[in-house]
Amino acid sequence: MVAADKASDKFGRQICTRFPPEPNGFPHIGHAKSICLNFGLAREFGGRVHLRFDDTNPFTEDIKYVEAIKRDIRWLGFEWDAEYYASDYFEQLYEIAVRLVKAGKVRYIGLSNETPYGVHEFVRLAEQHNLLRVATVQNPY
Repeated sequence: MVAADKASDKFGRQICTRFPPEPNGFPHIGHAKSICLNFGLAREFGGRVHLRFDDTNPFTEDIKYVEAIKRDIRWLGFEWDAEYYASDYFEQLYEIAVRLVKAGKVRYIGLSNETPYGVHEFVRLAEQHNLLRVATVQNPY
């Protein structure tokens, strides 16, 4: 399927895959499978790979796991083209949510099952923007 899309230039651009591990433990065989699939497709088709750490729960995550993941990717024979951390985008995501609320696209209805850190960040940003403290953004249906 990827080969056919690439051959027909269906999307008109370079393939880009991602590997989004949560750094809350050492890599296991499931990670290796995903690494080989995503990095392998990018390699085979001359594409790029984004390594995006889902570091949104500081209570379970540790830099030693980030380093172990990077080490194991290299051990499997791969390199990534860009490295991101989900936590770097909390402010941007919050701003988007505020715009959606103000546009009437979503509404406040209470606290969701966010991680403790996510709730903390939400409260901090809500106070900064003079919004309700205990609120979450959810669709109306």
